[in-house]
Amino acid sequence: MTRAAQKCHITQPTASMQLRELSLSIGLPLYEVIGKKIHLTDIGKELAATARAMLGEWNAFQQVTDRTKGLSRGELRVAVVSTAKYFIPRMLGRFCETYPEIDIKLDVFNRDGVIQALRENKVDLAVMSVPPSDLDVETEMFLNNPLVVIAPPHHPLTKQHNIPLSVLANEAFILREEGSGTRMMAERFFAAHGIRPRVKLNLGSNEAIKEAVAGGLGCAVLSHHAVAAYRIDGSIAVLDVEGFPIQSQWFTVTLHGKRLGPIAAMFRNDLREMSKEISASFKF
Repeated sequence: MTRAAQKCHITQPTASMQLRELSLSIGLPLYEVIGKKIHLTDIGKELAATARAMLGEWNAFQQVTDRTKGLSRGELRVAVVSTAKYFIPRMLGRFCETYPEIDIKLDVFNRDGVIQALRENKVDLAVMSVPPSDLDVETEMFLNNPLVVIAPPHHPLTKQHNIPLSVLANEAFILREEGSGTRMMAERFFAAHGIRPRVKLNLGSNEAIKEAVAGGLGCAVLSHHAVAAYRIDGSIAVLDVEGFPIQSQWFTVTLHGKRLGPIAAMFRNDLREMSKEISASFKF
């Protein structure tokens, strides 16, 4: 409550009073206090989502008026899954070079966190490889996301070519956490080919997996974007396995019916153009 008051440039008692008056005007409790912490009720969460939608519409209108005046300024709110952090910041950097007056808010979450940000209308658009099936969204593919098998550099399979997929059934695997887009794609691929990988570890970040693989704990399936630097320094190796790389894609995801402001629309268009250069650099 104190932080909310500070952000609104009012005193804490004033903020508390206004929130109580808002609850009275709606006729339902918006929050409850449990152990000195404030928790939104279901109707409070609905009001918060509505307020964010109203603010988003107003910001979009301001961007339209600025564009009409020949100005390009405002805020761009983007949420990405953790693997996208290997290329989206560079794309945002180039975007900001063209539009230096735009403020960027970039959040990096796991897949569940990105979906929650979309659900609560906290972002203009999201970037992920496996869009949610339980949320009404609009998607647009803009970049390939090849998934590769990695192993320690001293692994015997690093010297082989066109390794039969069945050989992987004998290898220990380190996978991302349940719900990860990379894991979902890998499991679908293995299941389609009748392979049940022997899972030794589940880890919640690409960095932890790459370090575990480099340390000799097993093999893994990760995005090409996530392994490039490790591959260059020789701490991991990419295996030449039958059926790999798995052809996945990156998508921009927005809530269905959400009216994108000019800034978000410009960024989505720029992603298409910048992705062509990235795709051209892929070598397998």
